[in-house]
Amino acid sequence: MDILVISMISVNKYGYRAFAEMLDNADELNIEVSELSNGATVVDAGINAPGGYGAGMYLSRLCLADLADLKYISYQLGDHTVPGIQVAIDDPVIACMASQYAGWRIIEGKFFAMGSGPARALSLDPKELYEEIGYKDSSDKAILVLETDKLPTEEVVDKIAAKCGVDTKEVYIAAAPTSSIAGSVQISARIVETGIHKMHDLGFDITSIKNGFGIIPISPIVGDDTKCMGSTNDCIIYCGKTYYTIDYPDIDELTEYVKKVPSETSRDYGKPFYDTFKAAGFDFFKVDGAMFAPAEIIVNELNSKKTIASGTANPHVLLQSFGMQMV
Repeated sequence: MDILVISMISVNKYGYRAFAEMLDNADELNIEVSELSNGATVVDAGINAPGGYGAGMYLSRLCLADLADLKYISYQLGDHTVPGIQVAIDDPVIACMASQYAGWRIIEGKFFAMGSGPARALSLDPKELYEEIGYKDSSDKAILVLETDKLPTEEVVDKIAAKCGVDTKEVYIAAAPTSSIAGSVQISARIVETGIHKMHDLGFDITSIKNGFGIIPISPIVGDDTKCMGSTNDCIIYCGKTYYTIDYPDIDELTEYVKKVPSETSRDYGKPFYDTFKAAGFDFFKVDGAMFAPAEIIVNELNSKKTIASGTANPHVLLQSFGMQMV
């Protein structure tokens, strides 16, 4: 099946604008910028550089191809107030699925990273998804965000450039580990995408989703990357709240989909994700995939003008995940 271009939006063009802005503000963002011998530009946003909330906001913007309105908010967890992020998107399928979705496993020797952002639309990884949503980008620049604890080498960049069909001098990468402030922020900023992804896994026609909105807390740093993978996922699973406007004429069928979206439908729901992951021998394939979903979803259907809600937040489990202690 051929990929149809349904939008004039170039995710890499929009992403590059945000990347250039990030470079202009490198000092105040506490990031480190380097140019590799093959000409690629690499930003360290939390591996060796301190990074922070400013860097996390730019990573989130890059992942979403700068197609979202993002802002920091306060989020109430019971009696406690923690930082959170609000995400509003008018092109959610393009911003989230064509760009933000961490669908590119990048492996080169001992290097491993999960790739997100506009460059995915050039690599067409996974190709079936781009065929389904009918999107294709054309750009001589490739913008990528890597979730990793190691900076990419020239060999890694060569592989990325080849997959994207661009010169290595036109590869722009920002990297941060899960166990960093910037890394934690960009994972929470995936709240809208996670709901769309769950609907896609359920077989829903995600191209009918017209707008997306979400609020979510941001995890503190609770340990190493594996520990933080647990707490950042728990922000989505137990306190991520989503809202979508959808053009879907069959309201009864839509209602059945909405019922199945929240994380509470999973058999593994109810305890911190790290505990579940550890019990599964740290094997993702043994964890119920239904867990990877927001806690709450509200859908406004544009034809019927009806609004449907499902799921509920569970701050108690998230506070457990954070390991918060009262003194």
